[in-house]
Amino acid sequence: MKRTLLSLLALAFCTLAAFSQGDGKLRIIAIGAHPDDCDIKFGGTAAKFAALGHHVKFLSVTNGDAGHQDIGGAALAIRRYNETQESARRLGIDEYQVLPNHDGELMPTLEVRREIIRAIRGWKADLVIAPRPNDYHPDHRYTGILVQDAAYMVIVPNVVPEVPPLRKNPVFMYYSDGFQKPAPFRPDIAVSIDDVIEKKVSALDAQDSQFYEWLPWTEGILDQVPKDKVARRKWLAGTSRFGPPNAATRAALERLYGKERGDKVRHAEAFEVCEYGTRPSPEQLKKLFPFFD
Repeated sequence: MKRTLLSLLALAFCTLAAFSQGDGKLRIIAIGAHPDDCDIKFGGTAAKFAALGHHVKFLSVTNGDAGHQDIGGAALAIRRYNETQESARRLGIDEYQVLPNHDGELMPTLEVRREIIRAIRGWKADLVIAPRPNDYHPDHRYTGILVQDAAYMVIVPNVVPEVPPLRKNPVFMYYSDGFQKPAPFRPDIAVSIDDVIEKKVSALDAQDSQFYEWLPWTEGILDQVPKDKVARRKWLAGTSRFGPPNAATRAALERLYGKERGDKVRHAEAFEVCEYGTRPSPEQLKKLFPFFD
């Protein structure tokens, strides 16, 4: 009952926000399994959308209450929620919602699918971005499956009938990843984030429980993290999360920006079209990502 009430309150808020912003701007929802996933995969592009006045929402499907070596449960969930709100502020996005599902226990259930349908409809999304359903982490895999399962249902009136269906299916896309089976990631869009890289670093810096504690601990490099706030932010900016584009992303950058400019991009985020939503033409994709000449 408590979980249902929280879901309905969150739905009411995002639905009100959606209907109050009929301003012709794009509406983007990025969905991740954990309260830092969207920041890692989409933080730079989100900042660029927000700077142009478009409406961006991040949605974490779990509350992240298992992602730490020393603390957990409600205390960690509260800390990570607060980190998401600071990250959203630094990126300039509209909203960062966190669903009350336990970290490490996510399953592709009907109820969680309904939560995702409510969120996509409530945001009146034009563009939905989520992980591919092949990944080392079960929460990532099941988030990808859940969003795929919601992709058609968001336009079906008799599914989750308490929220009006979308009249047009959004474009659904995947974040980039390095997994090769059953098929490697194929970048249909690659966005230079060189002009907003400091905002992305700042957003990840806000998630200090993850980037200065938990993830370094899992990687066995916790002793390398500086204690000083300025020094550790500089350390974060030098990690592999901010490395140069790989060959496939570089080719997409050259195709979209031209070879000369594409060769000079140092930081990029890339996305692949999911076949389950609206299938955009290359021209429509450029309208959805209005960052190219």
